[in-house]
Amino acid sequence: MITLMTAHLALPPSEKDSDFGFRKVSAEEKSQMVRDVFSSVAQRYDLMNDLMSGGLHRIWKNALVDWLAPRPGITVLDVAGGTGDITFRIFERLERADSLVLPGQITMCDINTAMLQVGQTRAAQKFGPRADALTWITGTAEDLPFPNHSFDAYTIAFGIRNVTHMDRALAEAYRVLKPGGRFLCLEFSPVNLPVLDKLYDAYSLTVVPRLGEWVTGDGDAYRYLVESIRRFPDREIFKSMIENAGFSLSSIRTFSGGIVTLHSAWAI
Repeated sequence: MITLMTAHLALPPSEKDSDFGFRKVSAEEKSQMVRDVFSSVAQRYDLMNDLMSGGLHRIWKNALVDWLAPRPGITVLDVAGGTGDITFRIFERLERADSLVLPGQITMCDINTAMLQVGQTRAAQKFGPRADALTWITGTAEDLPFPNHSFDAYTIAFGIRNVTHMDRALAEAYRVLKPGGRFLCLEFSPVNLPVLDKLYDAYSLTVVPRLGEWVTGDGDAYRYLVESIRRFPDREIFKSMIENAGFSLSSIRTFSGGIVTLHSAWAI
């Protein structure tokens, strides 16, 4: 069962504009447009991830869970978790450690109910009755529907660049983590290696939208997704944003020539 637990904050006048790919839109418009993008592609989202990355997204996500190293008893919030890739990996890692995953131990929160529904179906197929231990919440990263100091770990993979106000989402991540809690964020980064940057631009800006049109019937959704990568801050700038939210011991790891960066920090 997906639980709707979402609240809405009034936006200060200075925060009413936001990037939607290469376009400027109001903050209210962006939230709805992002919902529409993922509702449109939800059913074939996982297939597109494999096709776009040649399967590399699986390696990147495994690296996040490796770095998290989830231990028995850990409580995890997976934000913008889409159809469950990170949630499932954490669940499997705990099971391999002979840890009984209890209800409320792993919570997946996403703004898009269609994505959560696909994730729930996948979970039931993959884990059977054991999937009942997973908690599915519809909510926004900028206004998380959880009390202060609720989780040992917060994960977000390829989701934070879709948030209207990243500083607010980072502040919320810090708020819901227990003292000593871990923040892990996997996200695309601007590529600055000669030759690779040109090849990456040509592939992502030209091939990916066409592939999205062919596979999902919505090329515009994938045009937005690749444009949003270009609007995302440089990894060092984003590292500073994480630290400005209150986190300590911030560090980064890069993958695939810098196409993807994994950020780690602690709520100390």
